[in-house]
Amino acid sequence: MSYLVLARKYRPRTFEQMVGQEHVVQALANALTQQRLHHAYLFTGTRGVGKTTVSRILAKSLNCVGPDGQGGITATPCGRCEACREIDAGRFVDYVELDAASNRGVEEISQLLDQAIYKPVVGRFKVYMIDEVHMLSNTAFNAMLKTLEEPPEYLKFVLATTDPQKVPVTVLSRCLQFNLRPMAPETVCEHLTRVLQAEAIEADPAAVRLLARAARGSMRDALSLTDQAIAFGSGRLEEASVRQMLGAVDRSHVYRLLEALAARDGRTVVATAEELRARGLSAAGALEEMATVLQEIAVAQVVPESVSPDDPEASTVTRLAAALPAEETQLLYSMALHGRNELGLAPDEYSGLTMALLRMLAFRPADSGPVRAQALQRPPAATARVPVAPPRAAAAHAERRGAGEPAVPARAAPTPVLEPSSSPLGVGTSPGAAATRPVAPALQSGPRRSAGDVCAPPPRAPGAAVPSARERAPATARIEDDLPPWLDAPVADEHEAAQPLPQVAPQSHSSAVARDIAVAPVADAAPLQEAEPRSATVSHVWKGPTATGAVAPLVHGDRWHACVRQLCERELVAALVRELAMQSELVEVDDAQTHFHLRVERGTLAAEGTRAKLEAALTQLLGHAVRLQVEVAPTTDTPARREAAEREARQRAAEEALRNDPLVVSLLQQFATARIVPGSVKPL
Repeated sequence: MSYLVLARKYRPRTFEQMVGQEHVVQALANALTQQRLHHAYLFTGTRGVGKTTVSRILAKSLNCVGPDGQGGITATPCGRCEACREIDAGRFVDYVELDAASNRGVEEISQLLDQAIYKPVVGRFKVYMIDEVHMLSNTAFNAMLKTLEEPPEYLKFVLATTDPQKVPVTVLSRCLQFNLRPMAPETVCEHLTRVLQAEAIEADPAAVRLLARAARGSMRDALSLTDQAIAFGSGRLEEASVRQMLGAVDRSHVYRLLEALAARDGRTVVATAEELRARGLSAAGALEEMATVLQEIAVAQVVPESVSPDDPEASTVTRLAAALPAEETQLLYSMALHGRNELGLAPDEYSGLTMALLRMLAFRPADSGPVRAQALQRPPAATARVPVAPPRAAAAHAERRGAGEPAVPARAAPTPVLEPSSSPLGVGTSPGAAATRPVAPALQSGPRRSAGDVCAPPPRAPGAAVPSARERAPATARIEDDLPPWLDAPVADEHEAAQPLPQVAPQSHSSAVARDIAVAPVADAAPLQEAEPRSATVSHVWKGPTATGAVAPLVHGDRWHACVRQLCERELVAALVRELAMQSELVEVDDAQTHFHLRVERGTLAAEGTRAKLEAALTQLLGHAVRLQVEVAPTTDTPARREAAEREARQRAAEEALRNDPLVVSLLQQFATARIVPGSVKPL
């Protein structure tokens, strides 16, 4: 007797033997038990998941007569009656299997349907099983529509396809559809273990797991690979021989790569890639296996108890889950997927693998442990806050200054302005003076200025009189009256009221707007390190929109915003470097303006390469060497937050102006169904 392959030898004969398709088995078994039988069934799913097997079991259930010949329709066919035996053998006259891939024309379908008028010869039902039904031509589908919709009571249609999207909707609507799912590797592994035990074949559990993963959800593929592995290993399944047969990458290489990436060991990464090349292992398989391991690590980081203690690799996965940060795990997983797709574009797959691994090493988030330790030791004055004013208040005040009115204390606006100096960040000023002299600009941007006068306010007129706090009160009241209702008015601080402010010489409104100036700088401010606690705290917080959260300005927030704006306007930063500048806040700057301490929330932006590029851009902008330090911690005052708050404020103002427009109001009153489409209003 010839050898029968495992896929055919262990084909399920009953619904109880079906594996991994419980949802289909339950529905069909209940329908057979209750005699609620549909006239057409459509089974969909990938190859090797049991579409033909379910069709044959269904045909046996419909035609089984039991061992004594007195049985009826049942969900548990006996397997011993003549109908069951002949269906299993493929020679039952009333069960017809048609391959639509080779019989796709209207002639073949017409010939099959011509036989539908005749009753079953020996069985209870005549069953037509059309496999790969999506391969039929349009005319063939049209020819079978009427019979498929109203077949004789003794005729049942069973259709099977791997691509239901190509089946006409007119056919789908006439069938009861069941989707057979790909099987999980664990389910395939359990079934293969039972088959190997029945065949009395010794097998390593790791080898069985490799076969189950290589099957990719198909039980037939798993059994076929098992047949091949048995022949390759001379009747024994060993992990090494199965890996060699499949060309699979040993997970020890993957674990070594991940450990090297976690330790930033580039030498080991390149050496392991060369070892994979020397052994002829698949580069695509290496990235695929790496993605699989990273997925297990990500799950273990979120749900540690999900790691099975029976898995021999559980300890390694747990160790890597503790060594890799969660965000880095997600980044490596994404790079592994994209790197696998890019292998076909590389000169050869191994150079593509090497570049994908080096990309993982280059974009790894920088270690933030030492930086955070330094952050804990920074002086308290570095976290000082300054008041904030709405942009409209700053603009209104600029107009009054253009008319010759005295300066009024106001909160800092989103666009920062600093003391005049020879550099954008006030190089050459007294220690801490620039940090305590932020001023608020108007929203309009003037002509581009050179690096020497970036964010520099106009010079103060010599000998100008300083108004008292009582004299400044009417001006403050007028500003509050001009404010729209959706913006907060500037709040006068007691400490600010007690400090006299210098009077600025009158200047034209156009000059004030051109220089982006709204408020005069505070004179003779004390150094930052010696500032009183009250002046270093937030007395008024400008609350942005809900999406961006509250903006709590820092002492150096204005100057950093101005500097970042100049970097972007002059196109000195781009991509990740621009993102680092926009998402960071200036925590501290030294007296010589050469050392800047930034804080950023995302560790991926604090990479050494990105930090060095931003440092070079600042050096080019300021005209002298700059040293940049970046720490990873929560932020409250970044250029990105400020610009988002400005955009939200403009959006709210535009929507309010449109809602209050007389024409819009009259249209809404005239037409009951009229409405303003959400999201259609854009500020100018």
